[in-house]
Amino acid sequence: MKLADIFFPFRSDMNYIERELENAVNTKEPVLSKTSSHLLKAGGKRIRPVFVLLGGQFGTYDIKKLKSVAVSLELIHMATLVHDDVIDDADLRRGKPTVKAQWDNRIAMYTGDYILARALMIATELTNPRIHKILSRSIVEMTLGEIEQIRDFNNWNQNLRRYLRRIKRKTALLIAISCQLGGIAAGATEAAVRSLYTYGYNVGMAYQITDDILDFTGDVKKLGKPAGSDLRQGNITLPALYMYHHSSLANDLRNRVQDGLLADDRALEQTIYEIRQGEGIRYAYELAQRYLARGMAALDELPANKNRDALFKIARFIVERQA
Repeated sequence: MKLADIFFPFRSDMNYIERELENAVNTKEPVLSKTSSHLLKAGGKRIRPVFVLLGGQFGTYDIKKLKSVAVSLELIHMATLVHDDVIDDADLRRGKPTVKAQWDNRIAMYTGDYILARALMIATELTNPRIHKILSRSIVEMTLGEIEQIRDFNNWNQNLRRYLRRIKRKTALLIAISCQLGGIAAGATEAAVRSLYTYGYNVGMAYQITDDILDFTGDVKKLGKPAGSDLRQGNITLPALYMYHHSSLANDLRNRVQDGLLADDRALEQTIYEIRQGEGIRYAYELAQRYLARGMAALDELPANKNRDALFKIARFIVERQA
């Protein structure tokens, strides 16, 4: 199943959200207008806005209120991407030049700051203080996740718990609050809001683990970046981490790391090939499936309807996708 098929029933409201995103980044400052539009036109799955809209279906659905949540969260996500590309020195995202590659690091950082500021301005349209508390606390947690990732660059001795905490902060949290805040903005019951958050958290964890698998196994053209990009940048993800600690090839990899051989392109390519074929991919996939099962189980607490079915379908798409 394609994501577009799942989104089809919500295409009218999603088109509205897309127009609001364009309006949100529109500015008379020509450079910021170009860089923000460049990022927006690069596309994206828009999973977070869809989760907001679906969460809102379990209360009193009001697209005007949900729009403010959906646009804010997608802009926060976009801002983190711009900053990530600077930190990672990435030239491509989704097969297109990044803002830092097409302009420079300074412009990219200010673009990210501008988009984040716009997200916070749009969030002020919502009067529920609980939404603002969740949003601000989540931004703090996401920032901590980014710092943790930088700290752990080339750190092969990190454990599984540390990796999971990092991806929770970097990815799962924003997906979780997309579901949660959609429910809160629509006045859903507390039980429904809790179920939506639990679903979003677990699906978000599965989403990032799947991303980390695809970084090694995905089609380069679909991914829009070279295979093993994370490892090349020093970001040690689960498939590589498992191989280092548990694989039958662990000793060989440890020797390469200790001898500094991964700085050599040929040794790095060999390592990427071995990880692609190795036990860490299977382990990561099984862990993603466990998170997926927990997310789907949380949906049992929600009313059985087409919106819950859509959440099931998105969850399955997340671990079955190829890019």
